[in-house]
Amino acid sequence: MSMSSMTNESSRSMPYSSRTPEEALAWQRDLRAKLFSILKMDDLLSREAAAAFSTETMSSEKRGNYALRGQTIDSTPGRRIEITATVPTNMKGPFPAVVAVDGHSGTRQSCYEPGSNRAYAHVLAEKGYVTVSTRISQHDVQDESRILMGERLWDLMRCVDFLVSLDEVDSQRIGCAGLSLGGEMTMWLAAMDERIQATISAGFLTRMDQLEAGHCMCWKFPGLRNLVDFTDIYSLIAPRALLCQNGLKEDPSWFPVSIAREAIEEIKVMYADMECPQNVSLVAHDGGHEIDLPSLLSFFDQHLQFPAHAGKRQ
Repeated sequence: MSMSSMTNESSRSMPYSSRTPEEALAWQRDLRAKLFSILKMDDLLSREAAAAFSTETMSSEKRGNYALRGQTIDSTPGRRIEITATVPTNMKGPFPAVVAVDGHSGTRQSCYEPGSNRAYAHVLAEKGYVTVSTRISQHDVQDESRILMGERLWDLMRCVDFLVSLDEVDSQRIGCAGLSLGGEMTMWLAAMDERIQATISAGFLTRMDQLEAGHCMCWKFPGLRNLVDFTDIYSLIAPRALLCQNGLKEDPSWFPVSIAREAIEEIKVMYADMECPQNVSLVAHDGGHEIDLPSLLSFFDQHLQFPAHAGKRQ
């Protein structure tokens, strides 16, 4: 273990270390409960069964093999959010589905813009996936009783609710993908919502120490750093499929492959303990801070085209 890893581990109270599968599951349950608490989401989870859920369509257009819709859905009892959703038009479902999450400069539409190097949601929609996206790049909390990361995460969990509500979606084949802040939020979404069966976190795998200077500090909130590092949050995804992508041309001050390679080894411990080491991997691609589309497509085709490990939100 590197000196940086030793220093970081000593400052967190719940680092994952190798244990039996039963003990690993208990650690996951305990950590999720603690994280939901510091994210200030406990009340949302407790009222979930009674929460209103309705969809209104603002716009609709036909694009190639899919319909693209701008819609609104309920997030909390007092707040609605805008989403972009796609449903295949030339195929018969039910279909696999992906929550697409763009980064700091992204919107709910940006991953659907053909010709853009971030248009992976458009490519997935053309292939026959149902997709949904909402903007999570806001920095203003809408509800003063919340914190930013909790509000962002809840909006994404409501996107999963939206997918599950669709007759066209196979609820056992839901994944998520995102770049940068989107890669951070797919980490959070899959860690905290076990309905996600396959996760791509691009341009984010790192350590918290790396983000303490020269980065937007929206990732940090009270109680987080003395509890875990990012590798522990990623470990909550096991045994479900996880692919991290980091570019060999990343700025060394951003998300370099050298740190990602160290971090993935820590995450692999949990997957080994759960006897599914084949379900986690890191792709160090030739690009920079970007999605690697070929490995994204092959990963989702492998893990979402057939029924996967069944999960549920806890």
